[in-house]
Amino acid sequence: MTHRVLLLGAGKIGRMIARFLMDSGDYQLVVGDVSDAALKRVSKLTGAEARRIDASSADELAAAMQGVQTVISALSYFHNPLVAEAALKTGASYFDLTEDVATSDIVGEIAQRAAEGQIFMLQCGLAPGFISIAANDLINWFERIETVKMRVGALPQFPTGELKYNLTWSTDGLINEYCNPCEAIHAGRKINLLPLEGLEHFSLDGVRYEAFNTSGGLGTLCDSLAGKVRELDYKTVRYMGHRDQMKLLVNELRLSEHREQFKEILERAVPVTFQDVVVTFCTVTGWRKGLLVQKSDARKIYHQQIGDEMWSAIQITTAAGICAVLDLHVAGRLPRRGLVRQEQVRLEDFLANRFGEYYESRTATRFSSGVVGEEE
Repeated sequence: MTHRVLLLGAGKIGRMIARFLMDSGDYQLVVGDVSDAALKRVSKLTGAEARRIDASSADELAAAMQGVQTVISALSYFHNPLVAEAALKTGASYFDLTEDVATSDIVGEIAQRAAEGQIFMLQCGLAPGFISIAANDLINWFERIETVKMRVGALPQFPTGELKYNLTWSTDGLINEYCNPCEAIHAGRKINLLPLEGLEHFSLDGVRYEAFNTSGGLGTLCDSLAGKVRELDYKTVRYMGHRDQMKLLVNELRLSEHREQFKEILERAVPVTFQDVVVTFCTVTGWRKGLLVQKSDARKIYHQQIGDEMWSAIQITTAAGICAVLDLHVAGRLPRRGLVRQEQVRLEDFLANRFGEYYESRTATRFSSGVVGEEE
């Protein structure tokens, strides 16, 4: 019997999720959105049933969730609390992609009232999402950890202009990352850092990158690692020089105080690209067999053609993240009630999944994660 899913959001990421789930043949999918054009496109592309649903209406959400086993939100973050409440009342399990910390806190509280067999899994994309699964796998290799550093970027493969950046996903989410406080653990204490600060440089596969503080990428790791780690932080990866340009816009021109205007400027001036590369880079330092050692996991995932359409790396990695954990939930491989954190997913299970394997496919590069002089 196929698993019944309501997917809310038929945008760039929603289309990829629909493609994955419909191609699998194991899901009965309804896609909801307020855009008739977006619904027509996703229905033609995937064959999924399309339905006009206003996610700001509790009544429409409740009606759409009748008989549904799982609801996936690929909507902008501010819709998610209402979607989660509707899922709670109808008994559907809930998955989302949000990076917004305040929204995640609200949905986490809703999850405490879940019924048996009903789970709420937040932040299921790339970062937050896969990056916490990869980091936790490294952490479990150590007897005691000291520092955890997580770096992720979705970048144009062929950068141009002063920003050296193209829009690849939600503009609302991007602005949140650049403007909101950034959770971290420093000297064993949970703190907030300023976005766009903490600039650092590194090289990977012969390319120079910069990284800086952004909000939301840690997911629930600050809570999971409280009292267990000395330093924990997350930074976004960009090409060199991008951070300084964004500081001008966000801080000096004060666009952080005018986010709708900021969004309009970005979407009018910065083109979308589907020729992108996703970079993930986790490094953990800690103690093993009496030695202070360091272990890393670094990957590059590229855009690729699936079916007759070119899909961006950020579409693939984000959709693969949420579809993989949905698969694991349906297979009974996750906890059965309440809030499920990304770090509760085993990396081995994730990568062995038909969707998770996109992180190690022919268009993905996995760099060595071993430690010199130490057997895995």
